[in-house]
Amino acid sequence: MLIGARAIQPLDKLVGIAMLLAASVVFLYYTFWTLFMPFVDSDHPLQNFFPPRVWAVRIPVILILLGSAVVGSFLSVVMIRGNRKKAAKAKAAAAKKKS
Repeated sequence: MLIGARAIQPLDKLVGIAMLLAASVVFLYYTFWTLFMPFVDSDHPLQNFFPPRVWAVRIPVILILLGSAVVGSFLSVVMIRGNRKKAAKAKAAAAKKKS
């Protein structure tokens, strides 16, 4: 199968399958933790496999804030570099116009 200009390599498929498997495990764990564990008695041994329920809200909030900060930082860097290039071009054009 071609994607872009090159064929998918076996290592790429393996990495993709591993990422899909990891995402599925995390999704199932989180879903079980948030939807089913509140109905299990607090002294049941199964509760030992899960953190306190308050973290079911804190973890996604932290991840969303961290992701937003990374995206915002990336956009800021791109905008600053773009303005520097634009200013350098304008300065070069002004210097060329003077001479």
